[in-house]
Amino acid sequence: MAGETTEALVGGAVLAAAAGFVIYAAQATGFGGGGSDTYDLTASFRSLEGVTLGTDVRLAGVKVGTVAGIELNAETYRAETRLTLQDGIQVPDDSAAVVASEGLLGGNFVEIVPGGSPFYFAAGDEIIDTQGAVSLISLLLKYVGGGSDQ
Repeated sequence: MAGETTEALVGGAVLAAAAGFVIYAAQATGFGGGGSDTYDLTASFRSLEGVTLGTDVRLAGVKVGTVAGIELNAETYRAETRLTLQDGIQVPDDSAAVVASEGLLGGNFVEIVPGGSPFYFAAGDEIIDTQGAVSLISLLLKYVGGGSDQ
């Protein structure tokens, strides 16, 4: 009888821990559903190297959203990107979106560089000022190959 009680308690503890992990994962990935109000902005990049769906969108180094959509514009050959930002994060309408790197071995993310305008982007607006990813290998090859103009 005592063995069955112990097994039931251990089983309950395992189920509670599993439920806790599921709730944490849902909140961390944005699938929590409750209270997670967001709005979308769009941006067009020449190169989105290293950026995928779910990549962080950061402002002053703080995650304020994610990349929610990427598709190629067949006419302009640019990557049309949908950025989902947290409600309450007001982005000045002269801000820039830049593909930045966490370092030589780190991944890329989209950084919003705020402007000084007193007006803000509304949901669905497009960030016009963008800068795509800089390929470190291309830069290295230019440097090694002596590609500097003098």
